Amino acid sequence: MAMTLSQRADALEHQMIEELDRKVVKSVLFTSGEKDPRQPIMPQGAAREQGKPKHFLMGDDPRLPRMPEKPTLLDFFKYRFAPANHLLQSATHALKGGHSEKVVLACLLHDIAVSGFIRVDHGYWGAQLLEPYVDEEVSWAIRYHQALRFFPDESVGYAYPDAYIRYFGEDYRPEPYVEQAYQEARNHKWYMTSRLITLNDIYSFDPNAVVSMDDFIDIIGRNFKQPKEGLGFDGSPVAHMWRTIIWPTKFL
Repeated sequence: MAMTLSQRADALEHQMIEELDRKVVKSVLFTSGEKDPRQPIMPQGAAREQGKPKHFLMGDDPRLPRMPEKPTLLDFFKYRFAPANHLLQSATHALKGGHSEKVVLACLLHDIAVSGFIRVDHGYWGAQLLEPYVDEEVSWAIRYHQALRFFPDESVGYAYPDAYIRYFGEDYRPEPYVEQAYQEARNHKWYMTSRLITLNDIYSFDPNAVVSMDDFIDIIGRNFKQPKEGLGFDGSPVAHMWRTIIWPTKFL
């Protein structure tokens, strides 16, 4: 029986891992659901190949582009978040709409967790990644767009996305914590900043749109506090999260 596309991809990944001179073990989070997280992540003795020791990977994964020693936000877009067409389209739409640089930056960064880190609760993860480096209004807006996208606001022309009906079904209702976050955001002074993310988000899925990061370099320079040590190495409370994106397969 011929292998499915998913099986071929798994086989290719296994072959690439076997060709490495270091053993790669995925974190439980990466395999939970596909595998029971209560089961061992590797069989006993898996670090040996044909009786010879094979050390675990503790640095750069040769399957990934190597990051600079002092990586910038643009480096992450280039080596970990690309392709970022959706984010660039969202930010471009906000820029053409004449919105403030805070809104444009929020649109540019609102889904970086989806692009390079963790999909579930991505608004919260993205806001946490960014909090030390952007204005509080920007990170707040990114956090709460997670909830606002599920709730229409006819006063500003935001309807529940048709795509969500296709993705989740007509009967889907957000979890209570999402509803609570929406109610909190609805009465906040920065509600509209976050709502503008959702407004510019729904127009940002054109596969033929021509967009460029060049349009946002100056905005990033004025509004993103790039640490001189590089993201991941500045001792911030979230440095470890950026390092995880740099080295997602590091054993410990």
